Amino acid sequence: MSSTTQKRATRKSPAERAAEITEAARAIALEQGLSAITLRNVASHVGVASGLVAHYQPNVDALVAGTFTAIVAAETEEVAGMLAALPGPVERLALLLDTLMDGSRLDVTAVWVEAWTLGRRNEALAACVREQMDAWQAVLQAVVEDGVAGGHFETDDPASLAWQILGMIDGLTAQSLVRWGGVSDRGTHLARAVEGMVGAARGSLRASAR
Repeated sequence: MSSTTQKRATRKSPAERAAEITEAARAIALEQGLSAITLRNVASHVGVASGLVAHYQPNVDALVAGTFTAIVAAETEEVAGMLAALPGPVERLALLLDTLMDGSRLDVTAVWVEAWTLGRRNEALAACVREQMDAWQAVLQAVVEDGVAGGHFETDDPASLAWQILGMIDGLTAQSLVRWGGVSDRGTHLARAVEGMVGAARGSLRASAR
């Protein structure tokens, strides 16, 4: 009787169980990487049978893709919110560069880097990666466009400029994962390069020095 009572007490609604599985996959991705997301690992993390996880997820590829999106979309939304609180495009671009280069988001960077590799054979993940890269470009492009409209930046192609800056950020943050010391301060070098690209005053995009 006590065993039956205990099982009933721990039974969860479909919504609760789905959320639990989603959060378990997220935790595994941030701690061990996207490649560590398997039905068995997620089930072990939740404390259920693998078959139950399979009941809530169509396949592992979809679970990996959804987990990637949840992690990186949350970061994009967070940073966009931070930018919206600032008065102008110069301050926004400076904060964006500083925030992405300060080393506090390496767990998310690792998820991005692994997704680019796994996306070669997981089309569901590749589609999500493209979508989230578009989202990041849109955030950066909007900042550049505001700067051009206000006379702070100079470019006739904000979309291409945003793409180039993101490429630089991606490369530099990927280098930081293996602690390569190519330069002493990636953030300073990036800010100086972007200042030249957008025609901003020297030192204006170094948020920590403002």
